[in-house]
Amino acid sequence: MKALVYEGVGQRAWKEKERPGIEQPTDAVVRVTHTTICGTDLHILKGDVPAVTPGRTLGHEGIGMIEEVGGGVSGLAVGDHVLISCITSCGHCDFCKQGMYAHCRDGGWILGHKIDGTQAEYVRIPHAANSLYRLPPGLAPAAALMLSDILPTGHEIGALNGEVRLGDTVAIVGAGPIGLAALLTSRFYSPARIIMVDPDENRLSA
Repeated sequence: MKALVYEGVGQRAWKEKERPGIEQPTDAVVRVTHTTICGTDLHILKGDVPAVTPGRTLGHEGIGMIEEVGGGVSGLAVGDHVLISCITSCGHCDFCKQGMYAHCRDGGWILGHKIDGTQAEYVRIPHAANSLYRLPPGLAPAAALMLSDILPTGHEIGALNGEVRLGDTVAIVGAGPIGLAALLTSRFYSPARIIMVDPDENRLSA
């Protein structure tokens, strides 16, 4: 299969790699149909994430079709159209039971970081039953892809951690994808005003 591979600081390659298979009964293998690039991937390429070693397939966002499921996976089947969560979670550890999936003791942000990621034709997803979500028919792929990381990150880091409340004035610095996700999800809480701040000429002209 083809994959986008980190080759060292400032280096990447679109190359052939062996297709992943089931390693644990809780795994699934997904044929990736849509993926995207995160700012985190750019940090990796700059050498800011030393845990990512040369040879790692990049990417932690995507949607696709399940090609294989391990014997321990329930609720999912071959052929299901699924959203790949950027966070892998076992669903059973103490952190997962508190809803702190990013701190999962056998997961967290591992795709494109500690194991091969989604910028490839196929990806292995550990703890598939708690890390893949079946998509409803008719949902536009580009819209579904935003649910993999960008929209929930803007919601959590922006609206929830920012404690947006009814009648608030909200200032969001940076009108990139995460900033726009924070804008959209802040509106759930009915602030009185939302102010976007960005010096980028391309964004200001849009």
